[in-house]
Amino acid sequence: MSVVLVVNSGSSSFKYQLLDADAERVLAAGLVERIGADVGQARHTVYAARTDGPATTMHSATSTRELPIPDHTAGFQVMLDAFAADGPSLAENPPVAVGHRVVHGGARFFAPTLVTAQVRADIEDLAVLAPLHNPANLAGIVAAQSAFVDVPHVAVFDTAFHQTLSPAAYTYAIDRDLAAKHRIRRYGFHGTSHKFVSEEAARYLGRPLADLRQIVFHLGNGASVTAIDGGRSVETSMGFTPLEGLVMGTRSGDLDPAVLFQLARREGMSVDDLDDLLNKRSGMLGLAGASDQRDIKDAMERGDEAAILAFEVYVHRLRAYAGAYLAQLGGADVISFTAGVGENAPLVRARALETLGFAGVEIDPERNTAPERGIRRISTDASRVAVLVVPTDEELEIARQTLSVARA
Repeated sequence: MSVVLVVNSGSSSFKYQLLDADAERVLAAGLVERIGADVGQARHTVYAARTDGPATTMHSATSTRELPIPDHTAGFQVMLDAFAADGPSLAENPPVAVGHRVVHGGARFFAPTLVTAQVRADIEDLAVLAPLHNPANLAGIVAAQSAFVDVPHVAVFDTAFHQTLSPAAYTYAIDRDLAAKHRIRRYGFHGTSHKFVSEEAARYLGRPLADLRQIVFHLGNGASVTAIDGGRSVETSMGFTPLEGLVMGTRSGDLDPAVLFQLARREGMSVDDLDDLLNKRSGMLGLAGASDQRDIKDAMERGDEAAILAFEVYVHRLRAYAGAYLAQLGGADVISFTAGVGENAPLVRARALETLGFAGVEIDPERNTAPERGIRRISTDASRVAVLVVPTDEELEIARQTLSVARA
């Protein structure tokens, strides 16, 4: 059994999973949060196969703790204490490697990378491109390396999958010297999810990844869509930051930049005000007063006009990108939906694709609304394009990539 610990570190919290990477099964998972507050919180869940039934039947046991957690290093000790108290034993299940989610790899990192002193310095240098994420990711790496000294640590970058974009796809039409000075270009995000989903779709269909033209919609509170040709990202909706592209829970997505000039001049809004507006007070929240699609759906059923318009704006943007990516790919073989909204909102899926009959897309209404879970086909048997729902698993993808580096 090859055990991998996957860490996703934020500024005041971190999530973790301990996985049997060979069997692709979660052994334990947890969340350490409110790091630096007077009282921190930690939750640890152990997953195990039942001994009184089929081996595939799982049960879980969760423990919680409240105590001061001054920094990430202390947080990792809390995690280690939870493993020691509640299991599984790390002495009996020692990790062969630790995988770390890192949001921004810039143009430097295009594959999972063994963490060295130079890699840590590079992640710190790239913090200028992701100031809210990279420093927190790095804090998790430093703490984890102190806790797990004798195993390799691997950084898996959200942006890496999109390093196959062509210069025509990633270049913005601004002064090239200014862009180069400040490293301004499209990077793309959610790459770990897009990679996982596209490969799972090919496996499900029993077709070579290299033969498929795919469009993957990752629709959660953050949302992005990627065109994938033969397993390579060729176009993606998020850009220099995760703000560009689709309408999201609280982010505006695509916007005429001159809107910012107008708000600065007429409203006296500062750069920080505008940043807050577009990232935290826009999207579905700005349009309808709610960021969750379930709340939007409830409001629509009550006849709320703001919610109805917000949903139409959301769907309109999905269709626009679907059409653009069909053109970039010259057609599609597979369209997949993933993440919270993509996996659980049949109305979004149906409305997003209802005008694509010309491209060979036919949704089966019964399949689309069936209360099933797991990977499944929602297109008709006659549809020239396979439309799938593919649950994403970014932690498993990180574990896979981490193990590949550890074994190299």
